[in-house]
Amino acid sequence: MARKKSSSDLNQQIEQRTRDLGEQIWGHLERREPTMFEKRWWDDRILSWAMADESVKVQMFRFVDVLPMLRSHDSIVRHLQEYFEDVRKHLPWAARIGLELSQPNSVLGRALALNARSNARRMASRFIAGSSVEEIHYTVDRLRSENFAFTLDLLGEAVISEVEAEAYLQSYLDLISGLAPRVRKWSENVQLDWDSQGHLPRTNVSIKLSALCSQFKPTDPVGTMAVVQPRLRKLLRHAMKYDAYLHVDMEQNSYKPLTLEIFKQTLMEKEFRDFDNVGIVIQAYLPAAEQDLQDLLKWTKKRKTPIWIRLVKGAYWDYETIVSGYRNWPIPVFQQKWESDANFEKLTKVLLENHQWLRPAFGSHNLRSLAHAIAAAHELDIPPSAYEIQMLYGMGKEQAQVFAELGHRVRIYTPFGELIPGMAYLVRRLLENTSNDSFLRQSFTEHVNLETLMMNPSEHAKTATKQKPAEDDGFQNEPLTDFSLEESRTKMQAALEEVEDQFGKEYPLLINGRAIDTKATITSRNPSHKSDSLGTVSSASADDAIDAIDAARRAFPAWSRTEPQYRAEYLELIAANMRRRRFELAAWIVFECGKPWEEADGDVVEAIDFCMYYANQMRRLAHPLHCDVPGEENVYFYRPRGTVAVIAPWNFPLAILTGMTVASLVTGNTVVMKPAEQSSIVAAKLMDVIHESGIPDGVVNFLPGIGEEVGPELVGSPDVEMITFTGSRDVGLAINETASDTDTRQKMVKRVIAEMGGKNAIIVDDDADLDEAVLGVIHSAFNYAGQKCSACSRVIVLESIHDTFVSRLVEATKALKIGPAEDPGTVVGPVIDEEAQQRILEYIEIGKEEATLALACDTSDLEDEGYYIGPHIFTDVDSTCQIAQEEIFGPVLAVIKADDFDEAITIANDTPYALTAGVFSRSPAHLNKARMEIVAGNIYLNRNITGAMVERHPFGGFKMSGIGSKTGGPDYLLQFLVPVNVTENTMRRGFAPDATAEDEEE
Repeated sequence: MARKKSSSDLNQQIEQRTRDLGEQIWGHLERREPTMFEKRWWDDRILSWAMADESVKVQMFRFVDVLPMLRSHDSIVRHLQEYFEDVRKHLPWAARIGLELSQPNSVLGRALALNARSNARRMASRFIAGSSVEEIHYTVDRLRSENFAFTLDLLGEAVISEVEAEAYLQSYLDLISGLAPRVRKWSENVQLDWDSQGHLPRTNVSIKLSALCSQFKPTDPVGTMAVVQPRLRKLLRHAMKYDAYLHVDMEQNSYKPLTLEIFKQTLMEKEFRDFDNVGIVIQAYLPAAEQDLQDLLKWTKKRKTPIWIRLVKGAYWDYETIVSGYRNWPIPVFQQKWESDANFEKLTKVLLENHQWLRPAFGSHNLRSLAHAIAAAHELDIPPSAYEIQMLYGMGKEQAQVFAELGHRVRIYTPFGELIPGMAYLVRRLLENTSNDSFLRQSFTEHVNLETLMMNPSEHAKTATKQKPAEDDGFQNEPLTDFSLEESRTKMQAALEEVEDQFGKEYPLLINGRAIDTKATITSRNPSHKSDSLGTVSSASADDAIDAIDAARRAFPAWSRTEPQYRAEYLELIAANMRRRRFELAAWIVFECGKPWEEADGDVVEAIDFCMYYANQMRRLAHPLHCDVPGEENVYFYRPRGTVAVIAPWNFPLAILTGMTVASLVTGNTVVMKPAEQSSIVAAKLMDVIHESGIPDGVVNFLPGIGEEVGPELVGSPDVEMITFTGSRDVGLAINETASDTDTRQKMVKRVIAEMGGKNAIIVDDDADLDEAVLGVIHSAFNYAGQKCSACSRVIVLESIHDTFVSRLVEATKALKIGPAEDPGTVVGPVIDEEAQQRILEYIEIGKEEATLALACDTSDLEDEGYYIGPHIFTDVDSTCQIAQEEIFGPVLAVIKADDFDEAITIANDTPYALTAGVFSRSPAHLNKARMEIVAGNIYLNRNITGAMVERHPFGGFKMSGIGSKTGGPDYLLQFLVPVNVTENTMRRGFAPDATAEDEEE
């Protein structure tokens, strides 16, 4: 009886066979490099040149990316010159001369443009199999003749509407039904058509589940599944009917749990339970991949039907790293390439050891990885037919041929579709081909030796150096909640249920630490369900306002003398309490203000950020500045102003109220806190959090009430030194006017900070990425029903792309879910109350007279439930129309056509406001022009214009959009402080102490 190999022995044997195989295959490869008579040789020379200089590489790939949108020769020449201007000296001499001599509309310019476009198309055709049915048929026939199998993947624009999702589905249905009869006629090829478990379908396609639904939302798995599953079922039935194989690709990590769940749930249904011509991708660059495999193995055994697993390294490494860093989330991918390679080998063994249930397909161009898979299979006595090797179309063809000749089934991942929309895919492939870590680059361009290329990836662990952590400046943004995680969704749902149980409570004023109930009350309503009473809040009178101001004035001396360090610690305690009650606070925001889940969570996060950032900033400002000379000491420091009236809005009920309040507190001022009537319960919860922190009585006084009743006393009182306000322009200007009317009893000129709204524009250039532009405009205009001062209410589109943009914008907007805020799938919730609803409806009627109504989303089924208004889009809007000039504060978007980029900027600037603005463009010159000429406090390039983050995007405008500096910025706290300079003459009888010596002693 043969002795079973130990794990150590097995690994050693696999390692030795891996190296032997690698050397054998390498010998074949060295004899197969393309010659200069093949066009691939010239393509490789271009790639090699791009690899040599990172700056040239970036600009070249950016140009390839924008090329599909460039419709004229002069546009191509202009972009070439803009992209390569800064790297001109790195270009070959012929390219430099061509760029210098070429002018738009000249003969040379025309020739340069034609050459650039033809070269890009030729490069694209290397990586994209074809766009027409005939080209696809030709490609798969050719692959078959070369002894390769295939899987087809449809390229194109991002799916942002249900029309596009249906078109994606139909394309695959047509592909399967059109291709299956053709490939059925092929003669038998045992190597390609059979594996160890039986016959394999010749028609093989790969799909992305997110493309089956324009609103693929991990936050709302139930709603997403309800849309995706019927379409997936249709595809599966079609595959079964035509004997086709269906593979589910994996995308970004946030989509992974939902993708796996849809896959497993659907295939567990009786109709599909026995279908085995199906599979899914596992990405080895995820540390969680092994657990995913084990879960799939357990599920597959329960299902009793095997599936295929395509094991890849992963194609979204940059995306995952950047997005996680941006959001301060844990990075879900390995940070060193060798770690992904090592995990690939580890998972390879898991698959091979369970190949009867999880049928392996190894997708890689890394010779070491593939040699290891073959070696492991050999040592585990698994025949080559039990697994397959998969490679990308247009990459590493020589490798693929060698593996096929060695008797392995090689399947080519074959993208197809229009070459121009497929450029984004081309850029990803070029980046992959030219990455510093690319096996192809190292082996064929940098000529790294075979021993290094075939090194066991785990050997890198011995020499790997730990990355130094980034320097900490004392502040880091609070991470948003990742609702793709089931744990986060469960916590949020539990908080909503707990808060719902608290409906109907009463909330008093809090003045000088004393709770005060008043006869007059404010009933807080749920705008999603207007019949729901959330609770009652005491409504302050003018006399209560006087008492609150007096309490704050009396608390000021002690609080102002409290050390800044201690005041900062109070803010950190407030932040800690918010973190502890995070989901509860978010749930109250959902119910009281109609904010969808992610928006409500963002509100709480911003409130925490304000606390932590202003605490950090106050510690910096607390250090006096010295400017001493012999015989004289000078010190510059800050004192607080006095009592601050904080008058807050309802649309950011926690964040803005917190920001204005804690800025006042940390600088040593005392506060009378007046929230908006509509969000008084959220404000009461903030008061609870502040009280929990232990701040002394009277330092913060909670004064909910009707603005018209308590506002005049707060603004006009001689004992209020400062007013900070966020709200409408009319109220803000009235506050400023009243505050400037000096009362003889005042001891200080009042300081007013007012953020007063905007009429914000996004410009869409004719070279913009329309996928990003449409989604960016929709997010900015309609999330939270457009109830943000930063929301996009005008989109200015260049004429040449206007119709295409509007068509996609309208269809994508139709797909947005309108509904109650507590529904995790909701994007557009209710507007805040009946008054707001009526005002917005009046503007919609004005818009119908001034322009063309391109879209009015129906909310008739919700009109009896809450205060709903669906997104409205107007086209043919003149820039002087009311709907293009006046702030509407609702989901109403005006589309304005511009002849060129200069006119677009002129239109964008032509309002009384200057808050936010955005530009979608891929022209470096136009982006620079936008930086210099757009009149706005916050300018966003190639992204949405809402969602400003503390420190990263200090927020605030000018003109009629605001008075004062930017919230969440380095100079915001200075507005709450009075600078003082003290000068002392230190000379006595002709001598003075040595200041330098004193400093050294200290």
